[in-house]
Amino acid sequence: MLLEALLKATERGVRVRLLLDDNGVPGLDDFMAALNAQQGFEIRLFNPSTVRSPKLLGYTFDFFRMNRRMHNKSLIVDGAVAIIGGRNIGDEYFQLGAEDFYVDIDVLAAGFVVPETALLFDQYWNSQSVFAVETIIQGAGNIEAFKARARAVLSSAIATEFLQKVSDSATEYSKGRLQLEWTDVQLVADNPVKGLGIATQEQLMITRLAQILGDVKASLDLVSAYFVPGQEGTSLLADIAEAGIEVRVLTNAMNTTDVLMVHAGYTKYRRELLEAGISLYELKLRSAALEASQQGLPLGLFGASLHAKTFAMDNERVFIGSFNFDPRSAALNCEMGLLIESPTMARQVSARFDGPIRTASYQPMLTPRSKLIWREPHENGDMTIYQEEPGATWFQQVSIVILGLLPIEWLL
Repeated sequence: MLLEALLKATERGVRVRLLLDDNGVPGLDDFMAALNAQQGFEIRLFNPSTVRSPKLLGYTFDFFRMNRRMHNKSLIVDGAVAIIGGRNIGDEYFQLGAEDFYVDIDVLAAGFVVPETALLFDQYWNSQSVFAVETIIQGAGNIEAFKARARAVLSSAIATEFLQKVSDSATEYSKGRLQLEWTDVQLVADNPVKGLGIATQEQLMITRLAQILGDVKASLDLVSAYFVPGQEGTSLLADIAEAGIEVRVLTNAMNTTDVLMVHAGYTKYRRELLEAGISLYELKLRSAALEASQQGLPLGLFGASLHAKTFAMDNERVFIGSFNFDPRSAALNCEMGLLIESPTMARQVSARFDGPIRTASYQPMLTPRSKLIWREPHENGDMTIYQEEPGATWFQQVSIVILGLLPIEWLL
């Protein structure tokens, strides 16, 4: 549906530039070639595989280049408005059809930050890690086959329902029922040379984020779908907590994460984080109570898996973007996001920790004898205590231990 909308835009004379990470376009080579051949429609790929089928074969002889991905997400229109966040373009990220889905956080921006975001797009578009589709994919594709597929999709009941929801949401803005908040915003992003593996420390987003977190004074509420803080990140968060600042972290539980290796990386630091006084929350499987109340929607609390990446500081500032707090986002993937001066938005994030997160998550903690347990509060006031990782089979528990011993943290 999105590609068809972009094609229609080119027919109105709009210039469309689509910059895609090559890992996220499985099976789309023919459609990309066909669209790229249309006037006004240009597609480029970030660190693409020169082997198109099977694409993974490219990793066997070009691993270190292809292991650096573009994780940025932005949609910029007319240089006037932009949507930035952590959401991928896929049915499961828009709750289409599948039972399992991810819910993320995006932000709509206008004003001075949009030209800055457009400039960043241009820098990536022209970077050495990016290649025109026609230099990677052979053939011109079949535009009629694409249009036929688009018609079939658009005529489905799922598409009809989804497009009605989109129309309703747009109406909220057009009729003035939803208003933008005018405030100070900073774009925080990796330099595109990170895709080449030659970025200096000053060109990395993690450096700026560490400076931002170093300014926290009273509270830090952090949400990260994949949370592998590493020793440096653990020390940073521990120092913040030990200075008397409240630190709360929400990530996926073992039975909601879609990458078991990442959870294994997180568990290596769980005890040290708890010992430093950091409160941890691990999102459990979809909560019927939250689905009914919709209270958790902004943080994806009733999705099958948490995918949001955000943090709120001192009930004053909030960061929304693509950055997971893990080694891959820090050192390998290119990332971006917005730091927003907004007590209103910051309090919305923090309020989730005070309310719905408590009954939508497991809460690991240490007993007086330093034994790790998990508490599960229920809506009716009851409490379940787990002595082992909730929802984990024996095989998964063994796998987590083994994966934690392997030297793979830099890949997570």
